Amino acid sequence: MENKILIFNPKSANSKHRIPNSIIQVGAAIQGKYDYVFVDGNMESDPWQTISNYFYTGEFKYFCSTVMPGPQLKQAIPYTKKIKELFPNTITIWGGYFASNQYKVCMNSGYVDYIVNGPGDNTFPQLLDVLEGKTDQKLMLIRNLIFKDENGKIIQTVKESLLDQDSLPPYPYQYFNTIYPLERYLAKTFMGQKTLAYHSSMGCPFTCSFCAVVPIYNAKWKAKSAETVYKDILFFKENYNIDAIEFHDNNFFTSKKRVLEFSKLVIHDEIQWWGEGRIDTLNKYSDEELQLMRKAGCKMIFLGAETGNDEVLKQMNKGGTQSGQMIKDFVLRMKKADIIPELSFVLGMPADTEAQVYKQILWDINFIKEIKAINPEAEIIIYLYSPVPTEGSELYQQILDAGFSFPKTLEEWIDPSWEKFDLRKNPLTPWLKPYMIDKIQNFETVMNGYYPTVSDFKIKGYKKSILKLVSGYRYKYGVYQMPYEIKALHKIWKYRQPEIEGFYSE
Repeated sequence: MENKILIFNPKSANSKHRIPNSIIQVGAAIQGKYDYVFVDGNMESDPWQTISNYFYTGEFKYFCSTVMPGPQLKQAIPYTKKIKELFPNTITIWGGYFASNQYKVCMNSGYVDYIVNGPGDNTFPQLLDVLEGKTDQKLMLIRNLIFKDENGKIIQTVKESLLDQDSLPPYPYQYFNTIYPLERYLAKTFMGQKTLAYHSSMGCPFTCSFCAVVPIYNAKWKAKSAETVYKDILFFKENYNIDAIEFHDNNFFTSKKRVLEFSKLVIHDEIQWWGEGRIDTLNKYSDEELQLMRKAGCKMIFLGAETGNDEVLKQMNKGGTQSGQMIKDFVLRMKKADIIPELSFVLGMPADTEAQVYKQILWDINFIKEIKAINPEAEIIIYLYSPVPTEGSELYQQILDAGFSFPKTLEEWIDPSWEKFDLRKNPLTPWLKPYMIDKIQNFETVMNGYYPTVSDFKIKGYKKSILKLVSGYRYKYGVYQMPYEIKALHKIWKYRQPEIEGFYSE
């Protein structure tokens, strides 16, 4: 009774929240083997009070937290530190992209004991078995693990191949429901009245130098079968009457065969869905196949356009065959298929000179306007380039040479400026000057006035008309500086940017 496990999901946003699949999958790995509870920081008015109440019972030995970059750090870091101070015999285990990518600063903090480096379906229960004395296995032999040895040296064990996703234990939805009713996570979005968040695959087969998942999955990808995905969807359809799905995979459309099989299975269920993919992957789908997906409910696809500049695409190590012309051609195909392309662009990449950095920014702003002219329904997501620590890459060396460095302590990571860094809104990169950031952000404000996102469904009717009228001159003639009137309307109507807070939901 003294070795229970608390699995924590730190708060990630202030709005309606999605099912925390990351911690539910962790629970699935130890279901029936160890006693554990979930704490979802998004659903607690005072998460620390809930956590400390559990630990004051004397029954809990393990504090386990998923840690994504950005807002989650504001709870993960101080809570883990506090647990160690109040309950020094507690063993702390972190997982998630931040822990894996910033493992050195985590392990040197003095209050993170172990890191699950990637999927923990085998790693987590094996680690617990060792710590509980149930096996003589050496920590060094547990894959996907980061820890300090007896000499204080940080050890990274061998990466495990991605597992067959259909063979993994089912998610303990019903147990989770006893702690947090699943109904509370099914939000009204622009797609439907009850939107489910679902994860159907692991990893991504590409090695983009700006992407945080590359060091974790090493260009590997594994997915649940279409039948398994559909079975889970039916569970929520029959029990909770869902009518929309957000597939939060890093690359949902990698296997065309799987996507088309799923489309045929779900086509009569009146479910709208959204997923993430690559333009050069989806460009291999025929027009008929795109139309099948639309009939099966595919309403919007998030696509990493990144830039229309072919030279910068090479710098990003985007891989594949994507080009600026392909982006233009594909958004036209999406228009014909009646699927909304949601295109992300990464502006502010490093270059040899300041003038060159600015020139690339202006080039991409004009390219985005070309995309909008081809397909006005295309959604545009703009990020400022934020380096990820893919050590050894050419781009990583380039950012170090330019004078960029990451925080040296976990406490620095919860400084407000670094939180914005993780949201890709304030990158703190020395080559990106304030006037460049102003240019990008002012253009984004004007564009979001002239073309408000369809995902914020409260901005419609007269609101949309007024925004378009107010921003029309600016957008058409490139007058972006000081768009205070648009910002005021966005603030009054609480305009929601999906790149920061996800889709508007109720």
